[in-house]
Amino acid sequence: MTNASDGAVRGLLRLEGLGLLLLTAHLYGYRDQGWLLWIFLFLAPDLSLLGYLGGQRLGSRLYNAVHTYVAPMVLAGVGALAFRPLLVSLSLIWGAHIGLDRALGLGLKLPGGFAHTHLGTVSWPKG
Repeated sequence: MTNASDGAVRGLLRLEGLGLLLLTAHLYGYRDQGWLLWIFLFLAPDLSLLGYLGGQRLGSRLYNAVHTYVAPMVLAGVGALAFRPLLVSLSLIWGAHIGLDRALGLGLKLPGGFAHTHLGTVSWPKG
């Protein structure tokens, strides 16, 4: 059962995603890696969708593992501690991708199917 506050919470999570996208893009702009790397790797996390070729269970687990903030944060920490600027840049690109997904309402996948996410059911306009 859903209520009006569910929509408000989902809206906050989408706004949070947009904020992360903007912050990571801004921080990336200070790095010496160049925007070509960003363009080339921005959609790379979506390669995890190939897990769905192995079934719903494998696909959702792989997608969720790649679309949580934990791994990019760990990568950023390792990159910072090891003085590896490329790792920090990669973490920013990865975090930006997740932020965009959240801003668009694409959340972590639930067992009910690809369209069922922690941000609600995805229903893209059909055209």
